[in-house]
Amino acid sequence: MNDTQMMQEHHGGYFLTPEGYKALQVELEHLTAVKRPEIADRIRESQQHGEFSEDNSELDEVKFEQAMVEGRIAELKTIFGNATILDDSMIPTDYVGVGSKVRVEDTDYGDDFEIRIVTSVEADPSKDLVSNESPMGTALLGHSEGEKVTFDAPEGRKHYKVLKITK
Repeated sequence: MNDTQMMQEHHGGYFLTPEGYKALQVELEHLTAVKRPEIADRIRESQQHGEFSEDNSELDEVKFEQAMVEGRIAELKTIFGNATILDDSMIPTDYVGVGSKVRVEDTDYGDDFEIRIVTSVEADPSKDLVSNESPMGTALLGHSEGEKVTFDAPEGRKHYKVLKITK
């Protein structure tokens, strides 16, 4: 467990943005209301057909999928059991913290963009939600507007400047 995870555990679990909490709730609802019954039906069908088949690989596949779904349901329930929803008062703007929206400039290329620092459970780079445990998130944490950070990303060394921090 790294420092960030220990800090989160210490504060009673995971910090989630209201949007992240909602997205995970929707996922849990879909898994329990849609996927779980769908898998149960497929297992029943497969068992009915499987009496005559030596090799019931379809049943094995469905059971594997069932294990994955049940594992994710358990994981989501654990997250909700330990989740703290971030409200505005908990999100810092004088430095980068979990929940902060950060406008950064890539000083090598001169382009700037905005990301939000979140915990790993709701990180989604395609939605500009950057994990506080990622190289970029770790580098930005604790920095203030005007400060420069350098970190190693999979595609090489990056140099960013913190332009603005908002909630």
